Amino acid sequence: MTMSDTATATSPPDQPRILDREPLVSNNRSYNWITERVCGIVENRQPALWWWLFVPSVLLAGVTVFCFVYLISTGVGVWGQKQPVAWAWDITNFVFWIGIGHAGTLISAILFLTRQKWRTAVNRAAEAMTIFAVVCAGLFPAFHVGRVWMVWFLAPVPNANAIWQNFKSPLLWDVFAVSTYFTVSLMFWYIGLIPDLATLRDRCKNGLRKTLYGLFSLGWRGGNRQWNHYEMAYLLLAALSTPLVLSVHSVVSFDFATSVVPGWHTTIFPPYFVAGAIFGGFAMVLTLMIPVRAIYGLHDLITAKHIDNMAKIILLTGTIVGYGYCMEFFMAFYSGNAYEGQVFLMRTMHGPSVWYFYCMFIFNVIFPQLFWFKWCRKNLIVVMVVCMFVNAGMWYERYVIIVTTLERHFMPGSWRTYDATWVDNWTFIGTFGLFMTLFLLFLRFLPVIAIGEVKAILPQADPHANDHHEKGVHELEIEAGKVKVA
Repeated sequence: MTMSDTATATSPPDQPRILDREPLVSNNRSYNWITERVCGIVENRQPALWWWLFVPSVLLAGVTVFCFVYLISTGVGVWGQKQPVAWAWDITNFVFWIGIGHAGTLISAILFLTRQKWRTAVNRAAEAMTIFAVVCAGLFPAFHVGRVWMVWFLAPVPNANAIWQNFKSPLLWDVFAVSTYFTVSLMFWYIGLIPDLATLRDRCKNGLRKTLYGLFSLGWRGGNRQWNHYEMAYLLLAALSTPLVLSVHSVVSFDFATSVVPGWHTTIFPPYFVAGAIFGGFAMVLTLMIPVRAIYGLHDLITAKHIDNMAKIILLTGTIVGYGYCMEFFMAFYSGNAYEGQVFLMRTMHGPSVWYFYCMFIFNVIFPQLFWFKWCRKNLIVVMVVCMFVNAGMWYERYVIIVTTLERHFMPGSWRTYDATWVDNWTFIGTFGLFMTLFLLFLRFLPVIAIGEVKAILPQADPHANDHHEKGVHELEIEAGKVKVA
């Protein structure tokens, strides 16, 4: 027996592929399977669980409408804020919902520009989540002004009273930043929907639904020229959205950081707010997508790899948030400002709302550390529990920053403990109903996964998909002595 035969005999018959990556679509699914599975969610009857979620969500949304009507007819005093806590649950909830809306643009824009293909299975739902979260967020400052019918005065338009906005105020920057973010995010989401709306249009029978899908698909036929224009528009919107991810929550943080109030006057707020927004946004994406994955059988499209990657991002941003908490304390005492140091002592030691701080720290810093362990990232129950704690912890963070700071203001004689009223509680709870109503309607009428983008990452969509495998086999044959090397 020759050396070549010996090497061939001792070599395993099926050599593993070199540096093989975990597939982003499991079980080698075809183009047709992806189309049928995603379109089937829209075309088929919804499962009973959808109705069990939709009806309570609509009722909760109605509670929010009732609370706002009651507020308009009675006055903003039905909310619990009084001096010195002039910003209370309303601004806390505003910042909370704006933060949730950050993950959608991050997944869609920044991960698209960095060519992270795993984003394709979750970007559509994350973008929709962004739109709905900003809608919920915008309600609170609009009604916080008191006379909501005068809120248009925030826009820099000429008016009969010659009232002009204070362009030096970060509150006005907030109006511009959030409205710009909402507009660009809506355009980005809609542009990505166009090819899939055309797919639904072509599969529908004649009727109202086919007419509407045809109207909003803008005559899409999938030609080469259309795809070129589509990809360029998508790329430009992604480039435009990327700075918005960083700027919007930075501007929101300026509402506090540009003040001279002890506990707010700190330069770490912009990066710390951005990291916290991405942190809470990704937790909400997983909170929504893991149940959607189970209800609609999308395990082959939203794989363990997607969940693992998002859990790692939660771990990273949660650690950054924890660093921000520690740096706030360090700077409060290192600065030598007695008032700043006293604010943080009251937050953590002897203030009236100490337990809010400890809930915030445990939920946002301690629990995400479980994601250092792979088995925790693979266990969906652990992932869901951690994400739910993070969602609660991010609300506690905004409460600690806003309410506990204002409870102990400059004048000790005006100190008071904030108590939320029933209107505060139900208005906030009702916004979850509004958010879930919009998201469930999105699941019902629009494709939850970007069909065209998922198909583009399949091996059969890449003309060079087998080059790496063939090269690896050739190298193994040389090592086995099958090929003579000169």
